[in-house]
Amino acid sequence: MKQEGVQPSNVTFVLLLKACASLGALKQGKQLHSDIIKKGFQSNVIVGSSLVDMYAKCGCTEDARELFNSMSERDVVSWTVMIAGYAQNGLGKEALALYEQMKQEGVQPNNVTFVLLLKACASLGTLEQGKQLHSDIIKKGFQSNVIVGSSLVDMYSKCGCTEDARELFNNMSKRDVVSWNAMIAGYAHNELGKEALALYERMKQEDVRPDNVTFVLLLKACARLAALEQGKQLHSDLIKGGFQSNVIVGSSLVDMYAKCGCTQDARELFNNMSDRDVVSWNAMIAGYAQNGLGKEALALYEQMKQEGVQPDNVTFVLLLKACASLEVLEQGKRLHSDIIKRGFQLDVIVGNTLVDMYAKCGCTEDARELFNNMTERDVVSWNAMIAGYAQNGLGKEALALYEQMKQEGVQPDNVTCVLLLKACACLAALEQGKQIHADIIKRGFQSDVIVGSTLVDMYAKCGCTEDARELFNNMSERNVVSWTAMIAGYAQNGLGKEALALFEQMQREGTKPNEVTYICVLSACAQSRLVDEGRYVFYSMCKNHGVTPTMEHYACMVDLLGRAGCLVDAELFINKMPIQPGSVVWMSLLGAARNHGNVEIGRRAFDRVMKLEPKNAAPYVLLSNIYAAAGRKDELVKIRNEMKDAGVKNMPGCSWIEVDNQVHAFVVGDATHPQSKEILAELDRLVGLMKEAGYIPELSFVLDDVEDEEKEIALCRHSEKLAIAFGLINTPPGTPIRIKKNIRVCGDCHNATKMISKIVRREIFVMDANRSHHFKDGFCFCGDYW
Repeated sequence: MKQEGVQPSNVTFVLLLKACASLGALKQGKQLHSDIIKKGFQSNVIVGSSLVDMYAKCGCTEDARELFNSMSERDVVSWTVMIAGYAQNGLGKEALALYEQMKQEGVQPNNVTFVLLLKACASLGTLEQGKQLHSDIIKKGFQSNVIVGSSLVDMYSKCGCTEDARELFNNMSKRDVVSWNAMIAGYAHNELGKEALALYERMKQEDVRPDNVTFVLLLKACARLAALEQGKQLHSDLIKGGFQSNVIVGSSLVDMYAKCGCTQDARELFNNMSDRDVVSWNAMIAGYAQNGLGKEALALYEQMKQEGVQPDNVTFVLLLKACASLEVLEQGKRLHSDIIKRGFQLDVIVGNTLVDMYAKCGCTEDARELFNNMTERDVVSWNAMIAGYAQNGLGKEALALYEQMKQEGVQPDNVTCVLLLKACACLAALEQGKQIHADIIKRGFQSDVIVGSTLVDMYAKCGCTEDARELFNNMSERNVVSWTAMIAGYAQNGLGKEALALFEQMQREGTKPNEVTYICVLSACAQSRLVDEGRYVFYSMCKNHGVTPTMEHYACMVDLLGRAGCLVDAELFINKMPIQPGSVVWMSLLGAARNHGNVEIGRRAFDRVMKLEPKNAAPYVLLSNIYAAAGRKDELVKIRNEMKDAGVKNMPGCSWIEVDNQVHAFVVGDATHPQSKEILAELDRLVGLMKEAGYIPELSFVLDDVEDEEKEIALCRHSEKLAIAFGLINTPPGTPIRIKKNIRVCGDCHNATKMISKIVRREIFVMDANRSHHFKDGFCFCGDYW
């Protein structure tokens, strides 16, 4: 047009600016702006408004506002375009502020202005400003406008006021499909899927024809509720309505079937789709991943590449989660390579998921390197790295990262607090746990039910059951997780009667126990020799409460019978199990055989475990202890050689102790600590005093084939003994000592710690892999029953 010398008009520029806005073509938009100035159209109010719109739609809200401010003439369209620019760029507060200025300057808003402002309130969740707008809408006479009415319904719904939204909806003089969709979306947004589906039934009764948006919203509601039958009815309705070929509806159908656990139906639908986009592929990949079919998700990604479909950031997030759950590092690395090739490495959500994947595959150093190199980090990034450390038993590093997080001014959220409390619980780091508790109160997270439940868990795992119970009693809201956390705390501390009493209270107050609750109650019964009570809970769970026992429930029952010395009953119970016993069940029996010195049952249990987990060191250790205690030296030598030939290595004992807000770690035989000389000197002193009091080292707990003197030295260097000695020389007299150990406390350390508690007149808490031990005045509250 320019080359042929044809002069453009204001309409030409308005049309071209709309084209640039829709394309996000900022460079060409700027060239048009230059041409507009040259041609003298900059003072035209319609052209000016279109320029504001173009800059805003290209993400340049500051340039748009500067233009808006410099306009010599502005009408309602100019104001509305600037408000739209702010709203579309996530700047709702600025949009609402501009409306206030608009009113001050006496400009009358139109229905589009109100629709945009209501959307801004909905996205911000600012109910009071939404109500003020509602008042203005009534004053200006727009309440009967169907588009404005639908936007009001949407605003109230998105601000959580579904009852107000429904009242508005019911009182609308005219309603179209958008109005119905707004109310259905409101219910779905507030997780009221049943109400959304009920409204659809009424919609049909009133002969309102649904559109593709209606079906997408309803399918999402069915997916969230796992309402398969209603989902199938919707599927039938949308076929009748001719929506089955719509790619968005098709993708939502795939998602619904997958979320209802019907991955085969979802895949059949996916395969039969005439048109598929990246969202369709993501829906199917997500379906596989969410149903624990990570391998199928990764295989579908390979097919996706073969068909030339470009993945997006959501695709990679889903696939990385699949790799994390499967712990398939090599495939995770290949995905990482694809992410870099496609330029998604700078996406903060993808980066966070990469950190999570490497951490869940045990590569915390790689995860940390990725974390350090992220150009942008949000609280989720920090949480991913903290979780990575905590999941790999590196609680000390998790707590150190939290300190760095605070130094960098990043505000933690409730997830951060939950992860850190779990790290403290794993280390028995009570003082740091208390500091995090203080931070939680300062930040206002104490009323969060998940945070509260994790606080209960942390205090209980640090041996402070009274503090845990006080917290539990003061919780403003409690759910099944809260009750289970407190019951588990009692179980771990050997307070079986208290656990049972709380379990009964839980049911009286109307909270239904879940599978985990029953595991904790059965464990509490096992720890406290409450055999009859444990039997009753197990059979009541099955017959009266309809809970199907899992492998963990059966293992608890074997543990219950085995600890009480009923080994024959325990073995008979295993043989009558309706499912194939797993290694955890046979390990419970093997542990009981070790406690009661039953060689024959111990050997049978060992053989069963070996068939299931031939590389597990724990059964070798337990059977060795049985042979050593029984004086069967030939069998002991044989089992040691079998272990060596199989290349199985025993997990080294590791203990942690917190002193002056610092966590110190010790491994068996550790001589690397800066205070090693003082620690060993303190141990020698204690051993001397213990021997004077009648202590005899239990050499059977040393598996190495060495002289008795070397065995005694090895026993003295067990990690918990080193940690106790360190605590004694670094804390004031009378201070309780808290130790966390990664494996079960051996019998010798248990006896030695009882004597140490009496000699030094201190309470000593040792939280091992099985339970908590509370030593005081030469006695352990477990009653030597662990």
